Amino acid sequence: MTRVFFIVGPTATGKSNLAADVAFELGAEVVSADAFQVYRGLDLLSAKPNAATFAKAPHHLIGTIPLSEEMNAEKFRRVASPAMDEINSRGKLAIVVGGSGLYIKALTHGLARLPSLDLNLREKLNAMSLDDLRSDLAKLDPETARKIDLKNRRRLVRAVEICLLSGKPASALVAGGVDPGNSADIRPGSSPPARGIFVFREREELYERINQRVKSMFKCGVIEEVRAAGVTSATASQMIGLREIRELLAGKQSLTQCIADIQQSTRRYAKRQLTWFRRQTSFSPLNLSFLTHNEAVKRISLRMLSEAGTR
Repeated sequence: MTRVFFIVGPTATGKSNLAADVAFELGAEVVSADAFQVYRGLDLLSAKPNAATFAKAPHHLIGTIPLSEEMNAEKFRRVASPAMDEINSRGKLAIVVGGSGLYIKALTHGLARLPSLDLNLREKLNAMSLDDLRSDLAKLDPETARKIDLKNRRRLVRAVEICLLSGKPASALVAGGVDPGNSADIRPGSSPPARGIFVFREREELYERINQRVKSMFKCGVIEEVRAAGVTSATASQMIGLREIRELLAGKQSLTQCIADIQQSTRRYAKRQLTWFRRQTSFSPLNLSFLTHNEAVKRISLRMLSEAGTR
């Protein structure tokens, strides 16, 4: 049977280092479930693991997709599932680590198709203003309108599109959680129960780690990294900090304000991730604020060994 274990949680909790050390201890391999680390480039901005972390264990699905390419939960599942199977075929445990909730749930629950793209309708929706899209979505699907990022044109277009093509609210089709910007729905109960750990930290500690990480990115040259990035797809462009740094480069805001904005956006993202994983998974919680790194590695390793024996 497939031997897969998940380590999930918000950004800046230390998941990457934790997963690498656990993989080293168990002779396992790491599969990234990060919506932005999958892209090739913008290593600092996406907080990819450093060389020392990569050296601890084989890593998969990091830096494999061009920045110009669209990515979603369905595409991720199509590349992640074979990677996990290949790892298992060599007798190894696959440790899936990440904070992209929809990518995680695509692996734990499977996918079902939502209405296919209608080019004529998509063209019409793309020509609409954000205000008109918000208004239409509020009428067609008030529940999704309350939850969706109303500044994200791609998600708004897809949500309205789903409603119009299916004749039903998108929220009625996507019970269990779905990204309206994707072409796939999460199919509750379609896979065996997944095994995993939900790691988190106390809020003040997590926020301080986020603030320091953003400062470190700038010290290490993230501005030049963004300057050299070139064309980015709609999904890659959602990477936190990309818009802010491009505005900095265009002279639209100061360095101090740019850093502060990225810190705030990242803290808000972490809060959304915490809410998602608490509601959408049954993984055992583990508060890293009360453990040393080595204690956490030992505890998770023992848990994986115990559960692997029952698969």
